Formats: sequence, C-alpha cells, structure tokens
Amino acid sequence: MAQEPTTQYFPKLGWVNQDASEIWLTTLSAAREALQRAHISGAQVAAIGIANQRETLVVWDSKSGRPVAPAIVWQSRQSQPQIAELLSRNVGPMYQRITGLVPDSYFTASKLAWLFDGQPELRRRAENGELLVGTVDSWLIWKLTEGRAHVTDATNASRTMLFDIRARDWSEDVLADLAIPRQVLPQVVASAGFVATVSAAHFGAEIPVTGIAGDQHAALFGQTCFSPGDTKNTFGTGSFLLMNTGDRPQRSTHQLLTTIAWQLGERTTYALEGSVFASGAAVAWLRDGIGIIKTSADVETLAASVPDSGGVSVVPALTGLGAPHWNASARGLIIGITGGTTAAHIARATLEAIAFQTRDVTDAMTRDAGSPLTILRVDGGAARNDLLMQIQADVLGVPVVRPKNIETTALGAAYLAGLGAGIWADQKELTSLSESERTFTPAGSSDWENRYATWRRATERAMDWVD
Repeated sequence: MAQEPTTQYFPKLGWVNQDASEIWLTTLSAAREALQRAHISGAQVAAIGIANQRETLVVWDSKSGRPVAPAIVWQSRQSQPQIAELLSRNVGPMYQRITGLVPDSYFTASKLAWLFDGQPELRRRAENGELLVGTVDSWLIWKLTEGRAHVTDATNASRTMLFDIRARDWSEDVLADLAIPRQVLPQVVASAGFVATVSAAHFGAEIPVTGIAGDQHAALFGQTCFSPGDTKNTFGTGSFLLMNTGDRPQRSTHQLLTTIAWQLGERTTYALEGSVFASGAAVAWLRDGIGIIKTSADVETLAASVPDSGGVSVVPALTGLGAPHWNASARGLIIGITGGTTAAHIARATLEAIAFQTRDVTDAMTRDAGSPLTILRVDGGAARNDLLMQIQADVLGVPVVRPKNIETTALGAAYLAGLGAGIWADQKELTSLSESERTFTPAGSSDWENRYATWRRATERAMDWVD
C-alpha cells in the first residue's frame, strides 16, 4: 500500500479544482512505491485495476497530452448556472429518464458545458478533434498507454450525465442538448476484461489493465454486495450509499440516483445511490477550519468525552446538500448553541450529522426499493471510528458491519482486475474471500428518533441560504 496526496484548489467560493498532471504523477509515483514495498517487479504483476473519483472532468490535448484546463472536481459547484438553465427549460425529467441522474453540477456533463460555454475556442477545438475528454480513469489509462487507449467503463460513463444507462451508449439527445461533440468522449467498455496494455516504461514491463470502476462502484464490488438489496456506505470525503438492485434499473421517486453498479461481459448490474457531499470533509473542517482537533482521528476521543451533543445540531452543507435534497444553495449550520456548549458537543454533533445524513438516504432508498434495510456494510477512512459506527447503528436501527479490509475501493478494483485476468473464476469465489472485522449492534434507545427529528428541522433552516 502506498498513498500520495493531491492538491485541491479553491479559486472561488464553491469551486474545487485539481491539476490533472499532478493526479497522474502522484498516481504513478504511488503505484511504483507500492511495488517497491511489496518487493516485486512490474513483470510479476498479472493485471492492473483502476478505481477513481468519478465525476471529475479532465480535458486534454489529443496530440501533446497536456491538460487544457484545471480538472474540475466532483465537489465543485461552478457549473450551477448550466444546471439552472437546463432546469429552466424543463428538460430535467428527460435527463433523469435517460441517464438515471438528477441534474446537478455534481456530474461531469455540466462541468464540460461550463468549460465550453466560457471558452468557445475549446468547443471549436473539440469539434475539430483536437481535444479529448474523460473522467480520471480515462485520463490515467490514456497516460499509462501513452495515448493508445481512450476508454472508460460503464460505471464511470453512467456518472457523466451523458450516458444512456439502458442502451449503454452515449445519449445523442443529451449530447445535442448540451452541444457536446461525441468524438471527444472515450469508448465505453465492461468493468472487467482486457482493456489496454500499460507501457513498459512505467513499471518495467507491459501490464494489462483488466478492471475499471468508479470508486463507489468498486467499493460495492469489494464488499461483495452481489445480491439485490445488498447495501454499503463508504465514509470518505463524502458518504456514498449504494444498493444493488439487480439486472434492471430502478427509477427513484425520492431524489436518488439510478446508476450502473458494474458491467461484466454483456451483463449489467444496476444500483440506487445516495451521494452525501460532506462526511469526512466535515471532520476535516473541524480540524482545518476551526482547529478544535489536530488530526481527524482526534474527533472520536473529543466526541466521546460528552454523553450527547448537548442539544447542538450540525448541518455540514459545506458545498450544498446532495441526496435526497439536492439543494446547491444550502450552506453549513451549527444551531442549538448555549453558554454551556463546548468543542466536544460540536464534535459529537458532527458525527451525529454524518449518521443522520445516512439515515436520510437509507429511508429514501428503502422506499424506492420497496424492502427494508437489514444490514449496512461500511468502509472508508471514517469507518475506523468506533463511536461513529455505533451511532450509525443506533440511528438506523440495523447492524453495521465493518470488514477487516476497509480499503474496499482498492479491493474492488483488484477483484475486477482479477476477474478480468482470469485469476478468480467468478463472483462466488470472491464472496468466499470476504471477512468482517466487527459488527456494531443497535443499542435500542428511542431518543435517536427525537434527535433525528431535531436535526431535520436544522436541515430545513440551512436550505436555500445563497443564490
């Protein structure tokens, strides 16, 4: 295992950008370091799997390979004007019917429209075949293959708001509506199977890429949620809940997203998703924004020093609210403060807010699916927080199961690559590899319903705060 950070830039309020070249270089460096730590050479690697932040937009010159604009990160709200214009024309239902997504600046399509609207020269270059467009997986594969492959998989394509999730192809209707030329987009492939060969210059040997999935889809696969109804929540910067819904897309009537979970061969599995924008990001704000903790891990000790939040509610709408509210104008709020409020109460209220946001999504998800939630599988960095996991179990009233390996996004990428390379025969074999580390059982206190109701009142007050 190796990790390297990438820099985030905030050029304006609500904007989040990265340098695509830095993403490439840090990924390459981390991969090389992982090989070194494992004491193996590139020649010993059977296959590579890629999991990536999904909706982030990268646009680059098709000849030089240089990015022509900053990477616009999934969290960025800078394309909100494009979404407002789209909704004003009442075409939102068309987009949701075709793509399964609620129109929002979260998705790649609006980011690309924003870029082309603001820089017509880039649109002209795209129409002339001088530019390529993709999410981070496409960018990395293009760099790994030295420009020989411009591809993405069905999961990442399904997050662009440009993809027909039933026809499994780019939607001509959506492309025409946003004036996006099809030729800039990558070829869409299955999530497991041979995709391309990585140049020997990078790892000392040619290695096949045989697995690709967006990070949350990879985590669902890594959790071996292979049956309809299986549900996981990844606690990362945001929280991302996915429920396997089988071989048919389940249209949401509660503001959730219908997405492709993965594609194996010609068989497509679908999922419902609820995306929460700020979970780990809320804890990071406690650390970096107001300095009440020194490290993110410190939040557990601080929050555990008080028995409850002391009547404080936190709404971590740092970049608006995602599912099921989809309110880009919401902003963060702390309410219920008294003279007795301490940093510990705010820390505990923040952990409760993370769990309450999950409850918002699971309630919507079970109504859409028509079946109750019986267990929640968890992963991601914040899943290490025992207090948060116990609060989550109490708030949901169902067991919360943490696996031995909480890096299930990377695990899912490896599983897909292994399937694609023939290392494992099928999903049944993968299920036998899954191991849980701890199950958090609900304590049964009825007070959580009152606390959740109070938090929902606070959420209403945070809505529509900015234009």
